[in-house]
Amino acid sequence: MKKTKPVSIFAAAAIALLAAGCAMTPPAQTLPELTYGHLQPIMLQARTLDIVSEYKTPMSAPNVEHRMATSPDMALRRWAADRLRLAGGENIARLTIVDASVIETRLAGQGGLRGAFTNEQSERYQAKLKVRLEILEPNAISRGFAMAEVSRSVTIAEDASLNEREKVWFDLIEALMTDFNVEFEKNIKKFL
Repeated sequence: MKKTKPVSIFAAAAIALLAAGCAMTPPAQTLPELTYGHLQPIMLQARTLDIVSEYKTPMSAPNVEHRMATSPDMALRRWAADRLRLAGGENIARLTIVDASVIETRLAGQGGLRGAFTNEQSERYQAKLKVRLEILEPNAISRGFAMAEVSRSVTIAEDASLNEREKVWFDLIEALMTDFNVEFEKNIKKFL
């Protein structure tokens, strides 16, 4: 009977563990929901609210909003559900999403020996949100409108994990929506 050497068993076990470790995906992180119910409602003199999207996600590069757990479009719709309230009357409120994009731009690295030993920023994400709220009479005559256009950008390191990238995207959309909320509320009060 042939004896197995303990070293070869140890080596086989180490290789198996190493291979299993490389194949394991990191556990999915749970990011919080972006909600706005804690903010004071914005009352609209209207009986209905229509949300219309003029922006269509291309679903391909350089756009990445379709890969996000919470896209600008989704965050805006949640904002509208949490903040906008109908006070009644005959008017119609129409919220139009003009732009809700997130564009990924590859950044040039240093290259050479220095670049090989440097953890560089590899992508920039530019998020944009442009929205128009209009109050229409029953005969479709506009009584007034308010607009807001905001943008934010962030860069990410070349060695960022998937979880880190998703967290950067979440933080980007959260900051974008914070800017949007301030700007749009100010414009609604001023123009509607």
